[in-house]
Amino acid sequence: MPLIHECVVTTLSPEGRPHIAPLGLIEEQDYWIAAPFRPSSTLYNLTQNPQLTASFTDDARVFAGLVAGRRNWPLTDIEDWPAPRLSAALAHAELIVERVEEHELRPRFFCKVRRIESHRPFLGMNRARAAVLEAAILATRLDMLSREKIESEIAYLQIAIDKTAGEAEREAWDMVMAKIEGYKDRAKVPATR
Repeated sequence: MPLIHECVVTTLSPEGRPHIAPLGLIEEQDYWIAAPFRPSSTLYNLTQNPQLTASFTDDARVFAGLVAGRRNWPLTDIEDWPAPRLSAALAHAELIVERVEEHELRPRFFCKVRRIESHRPFLGMNRARAAVLEAAILATRLDMLSREKIESEIAYLQIAIDKTAGEAEREAWDMVMAKIEGYKDRAKVPATR
């Protein structure tokens, strides 16, 4: 299995408007690969503007908020680079698409790293942040999973929240849980799969 960097990518519309989205970038040999789902704004933007910025943050609220529909996170311009980074980024990478492998569901954009820049220190791992990230990813796949799978994953992740979360992680957890509960209220989640 490849190494995947969970981050927030900024792509640009044809008019130059930034769009941010959570995405796992796949590190494979000399490339970082973006594989956004079809259809998506990230995919469309990359076909029109083959550059992106990957922002690396330890603020779980950003991932939770993006999954829950909040898109107004502050951005900071980057000197000599068109796509801004998250203001909350600990570091960012500037990526240039070199080639594309077409796929009916998830085309793969093979990118070269132009530059990586650090902005703030990383102060170590935190289980609650990792749990929020896993829950946020789970929240993007609700229509693919059974009710039992969703509930068992949440129950396991809740342990890390209860034991290690600070205020920001609890706020992020609540955002993701509201998204999941809203989905369960609107949809009939299959009993098994």
